[in-house]
Amino acid sequence: MSTESLMWSEKYRPWSLGELVDQKDTVARLQAMIKKPEEMPHLLFTGPPGSGKTTVAMIIAKTLLDEYWRDFTLILNASDERGIDVIRERIKVFASHTDRRVGIPFRIVLLDEGDSLTSDSQTALRRIMEEFSLVTRFIITANYASGIIEPIQSRCAIFRFSRLSKDDVVAHLESICRKEKVKFEASAIALVYELSGGDLRQAINQLQAAAALGPVDDQNIKRIYGSTKRSSVKEMVQLAAKGDFTKAREILVDLLFVYGISERDMLKYIFEDAFSMKALDQGSLARMMAEYDYRLIQGAHPEIQLTALLAEIAAMGSGVKVQ
Repeated sequence: MSTESLMWSEKYRPWSLGELVDQKDTVARLQAMIKKPEEMPHLLFTGPPGSGKTTVAMIIAKTLLDEYWRDFTLILNASDERGIDVIRERIKVFASHTDRRVGIPFRIVLLDEGDSLTSDSQTALRRIMEEFSLVTRFIITANYASGIIEPIQSRCAIFRFSRLSKDDVVAHLESICRKEKVKFEASAIALVYELSGGDLRQAINQLQAAAALGPVDDQNIKRIYGSTKRSSVKEMVQLAAKGDFTKAREILVDLLFVYGISERDMLKYIFEDAFSMKALDQGSLARMMAEYDYRLIQGAHPEIQLTALLAEIAAMGSGVKVQ
């Protein structure tokens, strides 16, 4: 596949630690570690989406395994394959195989979004990590370290990735625009950062989508993100707080399925708008938001959970306790 046909997030994915955007402290620690691969432990990368966790894991695999990295690396997304059968069948079979014909130090299992694994699956994984540590290294990524059981954490060197700074992301996006010969406005690039929440992967994907419409300006960015409907979220929250749950839910369904606002963005917008309403109890609201954030991370049905959240806001606004 030619580079012209690639998604920009892949075309401009770094392939060395020195090319990474930000994460200087993490890069320095890893560079020292991979100089002695025989001493490298299992690794756990935690931090927000789009901060470089998966990219760094792939760089390590490519650096240590060189041209054979694709043959000796098993990449799984735990949010798609989270059951214990995947652990016992696919991972155990791969991890147990020994092949030193090409002089590789070990095989690598890259488990993306490991905090999506069930507790039973993580327990089974921990046993495999112990049993085959001489021939296989595990690199686990997770948005939240709390989603990984302590026995796995204790067997890994933990690297915490920080949210990327606005200056670094903006500079990187502007560099991509110049390489792709795309006209852009500085205000639009800044808007991409704000709407993506610092998620570089999402920011690059949306930048490419906006560029397909023409110049990267505020109008095209808003068209891509559906942020012209941002005010509808505020209206929805206000209606819920006034007790009009039915109308609020109609707007929610419209925003989710017609305009395609993601559940994560929806929760963020509800959080911002609800906290701006001083009539609502701020402490109860904070606990409520934390609970629904956790439920969505655990894979609960987004529409059901966001509908229940609106119901609680409606009950809070009317002073009625939801059972």
